[in-house]
Amino acid sequence: MNPKNKVNVLKLISTEMNKVIDFYSKNTSNSPKNTDLSSLRDAYNEDRKYWNADAPTMQSIYDTSIQTPYGTVLTRIFQPVINTPATLFYIHGGGFILGNLDTHDRIMRLLALYTGCTVIGVDYSLSPEARYPQAIEEISTVYQFYSLNAEKYNINMSQTGFAGDSAGAMLSLATTLWLRDNNIVNHEIKANLLWYGLYGLQDSASRRLYGGEWDGLTQKDLESYDNAYLGELGGRDAPYYCLFNNDLTDNIPPCFIASAEFDPLLDDSSALFNTLNANKIPCKYKMYPGTLHAFLHYSRIMNIADEAIRDGAEYFKEQLKQ
Repeated sequence: MNPKNKVNVLKLISTEMNKVIDFYSKNTSNSPKNTDLSSLRDAYNEDRKYWNADAPTMQSIYDTSIQTPYGTVLTRIFQPVINTPATLFYIHGGGFILGNLDTHDRIMRLLALYTGCTVIGVDYSLSPEARYPQAIEEISTVYQFYSLNAEKYNINMSQTGFAGDSAGAMLSLATTLWLRDNNIVNHEIKANLLWYGLYGLQDSASRRLYGGEWDGLTQKDLESYDNAYLGELGGRDAPYYCLFNNDLTDNIPPCFIASAEFDPLLDDSSALFNTLNANKIPCKYKMYPGTLHAFLHYSRIMNIADEAIRDGAEYFKEQLKQ
């Protein structure tokens, strides 16, 4: 693909999004000196400390480690009040290779605050150490654990949901499908909140037009994330990776599907919405203008990021009334 055919999105993004770009141009101390995975993770973790500052306080926050077939998985429970009407499981993004409960702290706190619900972050195993479908199986095990131990942890599992950004959005929906297809009770899942996910497209107009050094989503980057998660020989047609190869016609909770205007993954979200909508699965789609991939992190200076979290929270609350 000729890079000259790419759209120069840095001339088109919003004033708010430009402030983030300007911040990074003036603060390069967190840029990794090496490109090995350990250095990239350290830099990502350090960078997110700034964006997570001044997050809302919670009634309680506590960690619990849960045993899975692959070992223990750390989870973090955010409770904005003592008793909440529902529980949201948050699955963080990071291209399957980056991120943890700390890097997405502010997003989870805001989601708990705006929904008034318990939010449980899941620190699933990263790739390439863990390959598909390990993360999905871990998240599924966590969900089942809390279903069986709701009273012990003072959480309401009669109404639940999944939420996630980027790779976490895909893992959220993939886990919902996994629970359904393996006959694990999922009737209490009220909604999925999916921000700028990848759902399995290997080529699209948005992938051709967008993505670059500014968002870490060049064609080469996207291929490297796939390879880390699936392995060099991994099947990109697998139904819990390319979700369009799964059954998207029945027994799927309502979905809030959000996209960023200048994101190479834009068409993944659009295709998911159109597929669900064609099959009469309740869903809502919203594209946030002027934004780049991962904009949800920048709510400290981007009002539209806060708006996107509030929109998802409102959608979830609406489903609780159904």
